[in-house]
Amino acid sequence: MDQHGLPTPLRIMSQEEKKYVIIDAADVAGINFDDVMETSADTLRWNNDNTKTFVKYRGNKPYCLYGKDTYSESEIKAILNDPNGEWYSDHEV
Repeated sequence: MDQHGLPTPLRIMSQEEKKYVIIDAADVAGINFDDVMETSADTLRWNNDNTKTFVKYRGNKPYCLYGKDTYSESEIKAILNDPNGEWYSDHEV
């Protein structure tokens, strides 16, 4: 246990940076929601024409996301908040 009362591995895992992967709508069926931070397809955020979404994870990249680009939090925010981009809405992320 650490000074916060958490088992050490859990404390380390909670401090790992979130990573983000943009996927096509057709790839959603292949996502193992046990391996990402979203709980189901119903909790995904979609781009403006509903052709792409993204998932986030911590730690090792889940197998279902191999071959897809990974983004940091600052990179995904820049993509989502680009006023000329396909993800932009009036509500900043």
